[in-house]
Amino acid sequence: MGRFHRYSWGNVLLIAAQRPTATRVAGYHTWRDLGRHVKPGENGIRILAPILTKQKENPDRPQNPELATPKRDDLFRLNGFRSAFVFDIAQTEGKALPEFAKTAGEPREFADKLKALVAKQGINLEYHDSLPQGAQGVSYGGKIHLVTGMQPAEQFSVLVHELAHEMLHHKPSEGRLPKVFEETQAEAVAYVVCRGIGLDTNSAAADYISLYSGDKKTLAQSLSAIQDASSRILHELLPPERPSPFHERRRERDLPNVASPTREAPDTPTPNSGPSAPQTPEPAISFDR
Repeated sequence: MGRFHRYSWGNVLLIAAQRPTATRVAGYHTWRDLGRHVKPGENGIRILAPILTKQKENPDRPQNPELATPKRDDLFRLNGFRSAFVFDIAQTEGKALPEFAKTAGEPREFADKLKALVAKQGINLEYHDSLPQGAQGVSYGGKIHLVTGMQPAEQFSVLVHELAHEMLHHKPSEGRLPKVFEETQAEAVAYVVCRGIGLDTNSAAADYISLYSGDKKTLAQSLSAIQDASSRILHELLPPERPSPFHERRRERDLPNVASPTREAPDTPTPNSGPSAPQTPEPAISFDR
């Protein structure tokens, strides 16, 4: 699924103007690599592709890779644009495309709590039959659009994803992060929250992050933002005095690996043991936040 390119808004408009029903588009060779081919007689959708030329090496650049790592913008220069053609999936035939894994389970009362949190943040939530580029959800800064028809668990996951965008990536005082970081952070927050309330995420988060070329390094650099947003959301969803269903299941799985003491009757000494020493009451420990 990572073979599909994320087109600029300019190209999205060009695609929509030429083929309003397009849902998933790719170039001729990409479709061929995916085991599909363009049907005879189909006309391509014209878009603009950048013309990049490699720049000559700068003698002043440090040669030690540990001191400086060249960026893509340092190696290539934009010299203009050219016409290129892509094709919608409806214009192709062949092998069926693999599908993303989906979040499964029942969000129960947490679905309503999440919507209440969105409203509490002053964010307007709207539902639409379709969204740009076939998206399931879009965050606009103060407004979230979700596509209709999703299963409850999937809708919960998508709403958490878009809420994470609202919390992390629409701050007027801060500039926008590269797309790969924003999507990695939002999907990782969705993963943590979904697991926190007991949903089965399968490989949905990994599939989505791979679509944006995210990796372990991107994730590691985003841990602080992910922890902050997911903690704030879970604090609103879960009562502070009890663990989440995910932690309860994990604790139950871990119990068989711990040796359980033999249950004795009260005040009954164990074999080969002397008189028990007086027990000093332990101080009460409060887990309230």
